Amino acid sequence: MNALEAFRKQYGAEPSGLWAAPGRVNLIGEHTDYNDGFVLPFALPQRTVAAVGPAPAGEWTVCSTFQDEAISFGHTEPGEVTGWAAYVAGVVWALVEAGHNVPGARIAIDSDVPLGSGLSSSAALESSVLTALVDLGGLDLPVEQRPRLAQRAENEYVGAPTGILDQSASIRCREGHALFLDCRSYEVEQIPFDLAAQGLAILVINSNAPHQHVDGEYGARRKSCEEAARILGVPALRDITGAQLDDALARLDDEVMRRRVRHIVTEDDRVLATVGLLRAGQVREIGPLLTASHASMRDDFEITVTQVDLAVDTALAAGAYGARMTGGGFGGCVLALIDADRADVVTAAVEEAYAQSGFTPPTAWTVTAGPGAGKL
Repeated sequence: MNALEAFRKQYGAEPSGLWAAPGRVNLIGEHTDYNDGFVLPFALPQRTVAAVGPAPAGEWTVCSTFQDEAISFGHTEPGEVTGWAAYVAGVVWALVEAGHNVPGARIAIDSDVPLGSGLSSSAALESSVLTALVDLGGLDLPVEQRPRLAQRAENEYVGAPTGILDQSASIRCREGHALFLDCRSYEVEQIPFDLAAQGLAILVINSNAPHQHVDGEYGARRKSCEEAARILGVPALRDITGAQLDDALARLDDEVMRRRVRHIVTEDDRVLATVGLLRAGQVREIGPLLTASHASMRDDFEITVTQVDLAVDTALAAGAYGARMTGGGFGGCVLALIDADRADVVTAAVEEAYAQSGFTPPTAWTVTAGPGAGKL
């Protein structure tokens, strides 16, 4: 059943339209977003689709192809709607909080973005619903302002302390490009990312290890970074340059905090270097930067798990130019930059390594850079 069929079944009517928003892969730049730094995501072909039609003012109902019952709510406050529907209620709440006259709506959701995989299924859900409600209500909300509103829904309503990377990617990405985003100014640059033209591909490997954001670990990393910035007397860790890193680390007494700071500062530098190479058309050459990013996440930010590390190491041994975990960490997916004709070989190698270690089998597929949110 797709979103259109679900809408017809639940509401006995036709929707006003279908809106879709993608999941994302972050090519490089992990946990830099809430440090006012730089990120480089691209949109996945996998999308969340929202079939949406009008309802009486102040009334919203949402159903999905992955839950049996519909959930209805009115004007709510954070915490009043829970579970997956909180992401929808949060978007309505954030729009109302921003002064918009949000239209009542009946919504049906379908998605092929893998849940809990670090590919930002939550941002895809928020962004598809947000785009639909803006269009349905004729709301004056420019595209460049939408990611911050969707982020507020996730931060303040759902309670997940994520940065702005995911929503920006889901809303602002363009097909065939990676989105170079300055998370302080919100300025974006569309960076050409046509892998096929160079005989390359990005292989996404879902470790199938559990992936959770709404827990203590993500929040602890963010708190540590914010405290370090306070101690160092800067607005955010983005303001520490690579040349200043050693001096900054010497001013921090806590070894864990030093590792966290080192990851953020060096990761920002890796994003900038990757963008420079892509602008020059040197796609293969970004591989070592991807791999260095993973080592930093593993050793300094400590957000990887055994299955993820094994997938990275195995992909590299099987010929990948570079590989890294993507997403917030503690499970989720790995991306590997490979020759396009090596996808089956690399996948088989990772599957064999998992089997030998007794892990749940991984799933893998190649991806291209798709478009951001919009009406179908």
